[in-house]
Amino acid sequence: MIVRLLLAALAAGLIAGLAMTPAQYVKTIPLIMQAESYEGGGHDHGADAAGSAEAAQDHGAHDHGDDSMLGLGRLGDTILANLVAGGGFALMLAAVALLTGIEFPGGREGLMRGLLLGAGAWFCVQLAPSFSLPPAVPGFPYADLQARQNWWMITVAVSGAGLWLLALRPETVLKLVGVVLIVTPHLWGAPVPEHIFSEVPAYVASAYAAASLATTLFFWLLLGGLLGLFLSRIPRDAEA
Repeated sequence: MIVRLLLAALAAGLIAGLAMTPAQYVKTIPLIMQAESYEGGGHDHGADAAGSAEAAQDHGAHDHGDDSMLGLGRLGDTILANLVAGGGFALMLAAVALLTGIEFPGGREGLMRGLLLGAGAWFCVQLAPSFSLPPAVPGFPYADLQARQNWWMITVAVSGAGLWLLALRPETVLKLVGVVLIVTPHLWGAPVPEHIFSEVPAYVASAYAAASLATTLFFWLLLGGLLGLFLSRIPRDAEA
């Protein structure tokens, strides 16, 4: 059973990770390129269209350049990162389903439960942290990396616990505790950068934050749906 669950999770994760790449190239990567064109102050603010085209052309060469993180170019690095993230998040999602006792019956119900599980994961991992710490493009002001990572991990953990109490516990008191857990990190406050000046226009940053949330919603729904579909096909009495 465990082996089949792991294989189902990995299959769902790899498919979702691979599908994430074209979504990013349509929605988020053009905005990243546009933001990068403002770094250094060399952007012509009177020629946005031309500047964006030049930026896309310049950064398109990075797909085969030597400045990529793994030497695979922007596209290769993106695909590899998405495959790794997809597999890791799928295993995490399968573990959550296993620990919380969520079952995936055959047919449409299993698919719907998977979609709900994916939507819940998107809320905890992407949406809840973005209330106070939205996704930011290159060149935009950042707080200390370690502080951001610590706050993000705490927020994901307490949001997950809070959502579990809200969705799966019938007691009213525990549901109220769930709301408090979700709200607490934002009352405490996310790390803020020391300097807030940026050459990147606010409309680029806001468009990127919205596009990032949209593409990650697509990823998590696809991942959850595939996981629910695959797990619903595993016989209840299957053995490892």
